[in-house]
Amino acid sequence: MCHVLVIEDEPLIAMLVADVAEIGGATSTVFAESEETAMIAARQMVPNVIVSDVDLKEGGRGPIAVAKIRDEFGPVPVIFVTGTPEDCEPCDYAHAILAKPMNEAAFLHAFAQVAPH
Repeated sequence: MCHVLVIEDEPLIAMLVADVAEIGGATSTVFAESEETAMIAARQMVPNVIVSDVDLKEGGRGPIAVAKIRDEFGPVPVIFVTGTPEDCEPCDYAHAILAKPMNEAAFLHAFAQVAPH
């Protein structure tokens, strides 16, 4: 079983990421569009993998949401998919930082390395 939390404020991109994660073996996905909804989603079901954008609505930041989730639940693997990879701070723990538009093959490669089998 592999549950993926997708932190993305653009619904079409979130659905694309979820679809590709499912191709890669994710058995369930949930979407969050803000730091607050990301924490709520993680508390409802702890993710096995987090895929996050960097800049979110309302001035939110994906890396901050991810850091809070990892502080509470431990070292959940993270892949950032963002239009601003240069702004990914702090992101030294990320398994991959992929630029938008997302290259599906690169995403699947990174996802295969962190998803539980």
